[in-house]
Amino acid sequence: MTFQGWTDAILDFFEGLEADNSKTYWQAHKKVYDELVRAPMQELLAELSDEFGEPKIFRPNRDIRFSADKTPYKTQIGATLAGHGYVQLSADGLAVASGTYAFASDQLARYRRAVALDLPGEALAKVADRARVAGLTITAASTLTTAPRGYPKDHPRIELLRMKGLVTWKQWPVEPWLATPKAKDKVVSVLRASAPLAHWLDIHVGASEAEIPPRKDS
Repeated sequence: MTFQGWTDAILDFFEGLEADNSKTYWQAHKKVYDELVRAPMQELLAELSDEFGEPKIFRPNRDIRFSADKTPYKTQIGATLAGHGYVQLSADGLAVASGTYAFASDQLARYRRAVALDLPGEALAKVADRARVAGLTITAASTLTTAPRGYPKDHPRIELLRMKGLVTWKQWPVEPWLATPKAKDKVVSVLRASAPLAHWLDIHVGASEAEIPPRKDS
């Protein structure tokens, strides 16, 4: 099937889950989730995968082992595309992002070195400026309040140096177009506008070494 958008049923489902985040509610409404929330997401991702890479939908269950919040279910559905792209749907609407939300320690070190150097750093600053002009927000999981250790507070790219991740972000509230194929156009526009940032990260930061499996002969 082709992607046709999400109906208003997503509002009822997620608002209900926010009000009653319980196994009883989930089991009573699982068919709604499977058919009207997850299935359209799968259709969307299938149509995006040729251009933006392999998709993965996150599990709806929360990891509550080390959390004070013991509610068992996420109040949104989220999916990645080839590591950098991200699509999220909730009662608040549709959101799209691209980049690395939180760097691992080795990634953060490489990122800061690249930002501090003139050629890659100035290139990233231009990429970020163009993304903002396109209507995207540049954000991260967290940002330092001052310069990172070893870098001057008056560095020309101090804003970027202070960030501990780097993503583009765009969110829309629930509007009539969400129930049409136009929702795909919104997602594509953000991912394409974010491609230069994702490319910069691939070249200058890369995957965390902790995520790379060791060679058999090592």
